[in-house]
Amino acid sequence: ELVKLQVDVIFTMNTPAALAAKKATSTIPIVITRVADPVKGGLVASISRPGGNITGLSFIPESLSGKRLELLKEAIPTVTRVAALWTAENPGATVVVEAMEPASAQLGLQLLKAPLRGASQLPAVVETAKRNGAGALIVVDDAIVTRNRAELVKLGTKHSLPVFSLFEPFAEAGGLMAYGPSTSDMYRRAAYYVDRILKGEKPGDIPIEQPTRFH
Repeated sequence: ELVKLQVDVIFTMNTPAALAAKKATSTIPIVITRVADPVKGGLVASISRPGGNITGLSFIPESLSGKRLELLKEAIPTVTRVAALWTAENPGATVVVEAMEPASAQLGLQLLKAPLRGASQLPAVVETAKRNGAGALIVVDDAIVTRNRAELVKLGTKHSLPVFSLFEPFAEAGGLMAYGPSTSDMYRRAAYYVDRILKGEKPGDIPIEQPTRFH
């Protein structure tokens, strides 16, 4: 519908949305944000020279995964098993979980995978993670997970599983901790990309930006 409307720019807020926009048009500029890894996700050729009609912001999951697990270990020194919960159909979230595997091994943590296929599975997935010996739950935020964050925090409390997250809405909803770039900062920064494109720059020539401030 947006392509038929011939909009000047399409703004997307996660990997599935960015992939849908890319599939829909190769000519209308696309500004991405909250994308884990646009190269691995098949969106662009490179971070420095994206090429095509896509540019925007990524949140570099590889470098953050180790730090996030370090903070978890510092907060709960006795934890040995951590469950990673993510929406299985989201390729960006899968990239984040894959980045956790080597980082967890280095810290002596066993990473339990808890893929989610629809919000109705939340109670069963969290219960299974607890039954498998998880001592904490790391959730990889996307549209489905964030929309159901209040339920996830309640489930974590019910099963004595502290909830860690990538972005601040989970901490604000009652999760124990979040560590990552500010979503509001990323959204404001995306406006800078839209502005440059509307002033005539080609998206494929604008490097994809990675955050430098974390919360």
